[in-house]
Amino acid sequence: MPPGGVPGWGAQQPPRQQPHWYGPPTPPPPPGPTLWERLSRDGAGSRILAWAGGVVTLAGVVLLLVLAIQRGYLGPLPRVLLGAGLGVVLTAIGTWLHRSPTARTGAYALAATGIAVVYLAVVSATTLYEFLPPWGGLLTGLAVTAAGIALAGLWDSQLLAIFVVVCCAVSAPIITKGLDSLLMGFLLVLLLGTTPVQLTKRWSGLLLAAGLPPVIVCFLNISLAVEHRFDRDAVTTAVLAGVTSGIVILLATATALRRPDDSFTVVMLGLAPIPGLIAAILLPRTGAAILAASVGVLLLAVCLLGRRLSRTFGLIAGGLGAFALLQATAIFFDGDARAIAFLIEALVLTVIAARLRLTPALVPAATFALVGYVLGLVFAARPELLVRPQLGGTDIGAAVSLGVTGVLFAAVAITLCWAAFRLGVLAGDDHAPRGWVPAGLLTLYGSTATLLAVGLLVSPDRDGFLLGHVLVTVSWTVAALVLLLRGIDSVPLRVAGLSLVVAALAKLVLFDLSSLDGMARVAAFLAAGLVLLAAGARYAKLVAGRARS
Repeated sequence: MPPGGVPGWGAQQPPRQQPHWYGPPTPPPPPGPTLWERLSRDGAGSRILAWAGGVVTLAGVVLLLVLAIQRGYLGPLPRVLLGAGLGVVLTAIGTWLHRSPTARTGAYALAATGIAVVYLAVVSATTLYEFLPPWGGLLTGLAVTAAGIALAGLWDSQLLAIFVVVCCAVSAPIITKGLDSLLMGFLLVLLLGTTPVQLTKRWSGLLLAAGLPPVIVCFLNISLAVEHRFDRDAVTTAVLAGVTSGIVILLATATALRRPDDSFTVVMLGLAPIPGLIAAILLPRTGAAILAASVGVLLLAVCLLGRRLSRTFGLIAGGLGAFALLQATAIFFDGDARAIAFLIEALVLTVIAARLRLTPALVPAATFALVGYVLGLVFAARPELLVRPQLGGTDIGAAVSLGVTGVLFAAVAITLCWAAFRLGVLAGDDHAPRGWVPAGLLTLYGSTATLLAVGLLVSPDRDGFLLGHVLVTVSWTVAALVLLLRGIDSVPLRVAGLSLVVAALAKLVLFDLSSLDGMARVAAFLAAGLVLLAAGARYAKLVAGRARS
């Protein structure tokens, strides 16, 4: 690297091998049998009849419970005991039949139906008759689900596990008092009960069957809360939505760590943040920002697992995490503070991307930077603030916002461009000028805003505005001198220094001469002229010394 040079400029360097942050893609699994091939096998008809019988039997139990409630058959306790007893009997018969290989199709259907009936009896005992407290009902439901899924794992039957989960998820809303928080609890219990088997078996369908119902019910709950103008328990609904998002994200990640080639984990990861992000509308500003930020931090933590996950899974987690943080920032901040917050987040993401050599993280970093720049140009660092003094002066808060935004304009532009070169996104002499020119322009704009803010803090009126522009002109010429002296052996730095000289002269003629007056104009021209004279003399001496040597 030449002295005073910039990475990517100068002599051609051999391409660097970037480390793979994410693991190499795994080959796709072999295609499974088609639906026609499955139906053509021997015994397909008996399996269809058995599982259809299980569905019909479960529907009959649900209808029996509903009819018993409507017409007052038996009492509440006999109804619950009757349902639980029927479920236990069906499960016991299925377990007994499983001992015979020829009867296992019916055994699976009977056991699955029995487990679902017992689970629904627990739901009705908790929600309809309050025989069990909510926590007791949820724990009992978790035990029933875990036992049923464990039996499915023992028998190595994914169909049994999916049947139990789907039937319980579909039937539970019919028995409960509606789409309330307790129903959400029972659906989350179903999801948690599948976790042990989910992590030990290659059952892709079970993750989807257990993860979709709570996500769908969360969305319906949020819609009802908005429709009823938040008369429902909005806070509880939002908290449960956040919990649902967190559980599904963690379960999808744990499954992806065990099975990187499972495409259903990517589907569930894409659906998981939806409840938590949408539920933010039910909360006040602070709560909504905390909820969205929590989802975002969790997703970014998943993304940082890196090579242990598939590339697609990691990229989706990082993108969704960045979007969640974008939403949280937009909710919590407004006005000048919003632009500052976005720029700070862009700076942090850029540093993390460079230090961890995580090239995909530059995409959300650039997105945050773009949003921050746009908001900064609209609010705190409006161009009109830099070219025209404000009537009535500028208050201290506005001056501070202008200065902080200007510093971040420059810092984010330089850091983002440096990270792009470091990670190989931009490299070589061909890309270097095109990469650093936009960063240089943004740095000039940011430095102008910062120095103008310094002048306004000294005097928040026209005098401070004039002082700020004198500082800007002088600083540009000093920076040009530094670049020329440092770039005596670097063509790019010399070009940058001469470009800055041209910019300083253009500002003197086009802006300072017409906008400044009195001593401010004199000071700007004298200071800039003296600095340029010193720069010319010093630079000529250095060039002559190099020629003699």
